Formats: sequence, C-alpha cells, structure tokens
Amino acid sequence: MLDIAVQRQQGALALDIAIQADKGVTALFGRSGAGKTSVISMVAGLSQPDRGHITVDGRTLFDSAKRIDLPTHKRRLGYVFQDGRLFPHLTVRQNLHYGMTLIPAADRFVKEEDVVELLGIGRLLDRRPARLSGGEKQRVAIGRALLASPRILLMDEPLAALDAQRKDEVLPFIARLPKAFDLPILYVSHAMDEVLRLADTLVLIEAGKVAAAGPVEAVLARPDIPLFATQRDAGAVVTARVHSHSPGDATTLLDSPAGLLSVRPVNLPIGTPTRVRIAAADISIATERPRGISIQNILPAKVVGFEEAPDGRVHVVLDAGGTDETCRLWARITPRALHDLGLTRGMAVFALVKAVSLIRGEVAEHETLPISTPVGE
Repeated sequence: MLDIAVQRQQGALALDIAIQADKGVTALFGRSGAGKTSVISMVAGLSQPDRGHITVDGRTLFDSAKRIDLPTHKRRLGYVFQDGRLFPHLTVRQNLHYGMTLIPAADRFVKEEDVVELLGIGRLLDRRPARLSGGEKQRVAIGRALLASPRILLMDEPLAALDAQRKDEVLPFIARLPKAFDLPILYVSHAMDEVLRLADTLVLIEAGKVAAAGPVEAVLARPDIPLFATQRDAGAVVTARVHSHSPGDATTLLDSPAGLLSVRPVNLPIGTPTRVRIAAADISIATERPRGISIQNILPAKVVGFEEAPDGRVHVVLDAGGTDETCRLWARITPRALHDLGLTRGMAVFALVKAVSLIRGEVAEHETLPISTPVGE
C-alpha cells in the first residue's frame, strides 16, 4: 500500500498531494509543471516535503511530525528516468549487477534470471550501452531498478524520449511488471495511451493538487474535470474483450458492457482484455434508432446528467452499460442540439460512434480489469 500526504512550497507552486493506492500501477497524469515529477522526487527522497508523510507497505519513508526522513539509499526503491542513465563504461550485465550490489544478499527477492527473461535482454548482456537502441536501454534500466529488489518502483516518463516504434516495443514489458514482481509502481506520464495500457489507478494532478483519483475508467468518465473537458480527444474509457476479427470488413469486434463495438483491426488474440477510449467529440446522440446509416456502433443508452463545457457546449453523460457504472460515455453537443432533441435525465437514447473514431492507439490491452462475459460464452 502506498500512502502519500505531503505539502511543499515550490516557487509559485503550492503542492498539496494526498494519494493512497494498492499494488499495481498508479499513474500520475497532468500538464507539464503540474507537480507530477515533484511528487515522485519526494517519494524517492530527492526533495523534501515541508510537511506530511510518505509510507510504502507500512514502512515510513518520511514523516515530518515524527522527524523521519530516510535517505534515498535506505528507502528500498527502484527509479527509472526518462533517459535510462546507464553507466556507459559497463556492460549490460554489469549495469544490472550494480542494482543488486546495493542490497544485502539476504534482502534480495528479485532473481536476475527472472528479470532477464521477462525483459528479453539475454542477448544484450555482453554489450555496452552505446550498442543498444533507445528501447533496449530503457529495458536494461528497468532491469537494473528491479534487481535492487525495491519495495516500490518509480518511473518518471520512462518512454518520453522514445519514438513511437521503440515505445511500442517497451510498453508490453512494463505491462507485465506488476503481476510478475507483485510490487507497487508509481508512473509519471502525460501520454494517454500509456495510461490506458498500464494504469490500474489514475491520479490527475492539476496545479499541485489532486483533481481526481480512482480507477482509470471512473476518472476518465468525468466530464467535469477541466483538463479532460477541454481536450479534443476528451472522452470515456470502456473495458472490453476482443470478441472476433473480420479481415474482410477490416474490423475487430470488442465485447463490452455497452455491447459489441466495431473498431479498426487490432492485433490482439480473441479473448484478450482491453480498454478502449471513446472521444466525446466522436459521439452523436439520436432519440430513435436510426435506419439507413453507415455508422456501425449504435449503442442503447440513458441520459444520466449534463455538464457545461468550457467552450459553451454541453457534455451529455450517458449510461451505456445498464448497471455497470464503468460504462459511462459522454457526448459533446451544442445547446441548440440539446434543445432540439429535448434531452432530459433518464431519457432513453442511442449513442452513435463511428468505428474509425476508435483508433488503434486508443485500444489498449490491459490484463487486470474485471470485464463482461464475451458473447457466445
């Protein structure tokens, strides 16, 4: 269990952060300068809070009231930076061993062979960092951090310096870490695709404060959060499972609480748990089931609320999953459209979503979420 409650005056930014999370990946998400990296630095002991406490798995790392402030090397944590920071004069094997040598043998619970196999770096062990790609360097940096047998793994935008191809190479390895090593991960990112793929808990940080926190689906379903509400791709996240592939139609069907969703082809096996992000700007609302229309995703829904959008439009919150509150969608429409449709709370409607709106980058494999039973089972 991770328990953070800290305050720190940092120039003009007043940080006041409270976070509680279980094992798994807790993602800190927000604009640049919001305070994400400052939080992870305080957990690492690289900067000191003015007040508060930080505990990991019941062990106090910092407590201003009790005057506890463990130095970084005694906090038993692994830290992965944006640029890897490998020692250039050492081989990959020697870089990995550096993390191990910091911990007494009796306290090591992560095995070298497990790390090497999971991260797929066996063929790299005798190379030096100069002969590695950017993605390979980050995998080695992750391995070095893991071999310190940490109680928590801190990852500060570890994929930010990689291009899209290298990023796609590394993401699957990071996704396996929580289950393989059973430790909490605090992950800083400003990339929504990383959050969808990795996070169990999402903490939105805005101007040094926690604007929202909770399961990824619940937080991203809230149109009242300004950071999300003003984005072009603002919208909800729905859990699903790969149901079938239709190569002839160039589509994949996902089974979700809202029903079957037609998306562009996704290279995931049938039955794979997924998350899919549906943008508010790509949802239209109909009060009757339309006929003679090319849109493939026509989802029965119920209006559950309204939120005023910053641009003068209206966010209509829709329940598309019956009793499943994780299947809340929201559509962005004009006040004129709201008036003409006569929308009211509790009203039955249809949410129309184009399959092309659900792009590959917004469909992310995620193994740890409970999801609905696929059609046909």
